[in-house]
Formats: sequence, C-alpha cells, structure tokens
Amino acid sequence: QVHLVESGGGLVQPGGSLRLSCAASGTTFSGYNMGWYRQPPGKQRDLVATITRGGSTNYADSVKGRFTISRDNAKNTVYLQMNSLKLEDTAVYYCKANTFASVYWGQGTQVTVSS
Repeated sequence: QVHLVESGGGLVQPGGSLRLSCAASGTTFSGYNMGWYRQPPGKQRDLVATITRGGSTNYADSVKGRFTISRDNAKNTVYLQMNSLKLEDTAVYYCKANTFASVYWGQGTQVTVSS
C-alpha cells in the first residue's frame, strides 16, 4: 500500500510561483512512475506532468516551459515547480504513483490563481 500526501498549494497571483510536493510512504518510491494531475472546478482530471522511474519527463502542452516536475528518491518525494501561473491553472492538484500493476492517488492540494 502506498500513501501519498500532497502539500504546497495555496493562493497566488497571476505570474506567481508555487512548488508542490508529494511525499510517498509505504513503498519503494524509486520503483514507481510518478505524476501530477489537476482537476479544475466542474471539469475532468487531466495530466499535468509525469516522471518515470528513470527520470524521463512529459508535460501537458498547456504547462510546457512553465512547470517542472522532479523527484528525489532519497526523500521519497516528487515535486512540481510552477512558474508564471495563470488563472486557468486554478485546480485541485493530485499526485499519482503507478507501476504496471497498481495505481495510487493522493488526496489533492488546492491551487488558486487569482488577482
């Protein structure tokens, strides 16, 4: 069983920055592919960024050049650095851990971009 806890969300003005963290426990973290997803109010949950066990990254077009995903296997943590935030980045951000056999989600952290 994997337990994921997100943190770092909050209220930020357009153009600002936030760094989200997702701490994992109960597993060998390095064996999991990790990802960040987000769900705006009234909309579906969509991919933001992923990072594989080997460190390869992938981003949604809407965040390329603004967001950076990274992982620290020694700390069992994956990060999402979000810069140049826009109003449309407002959403609940979820952390995901997966292998071929299993998928785990965190509870989410709210990010609100507002002036």
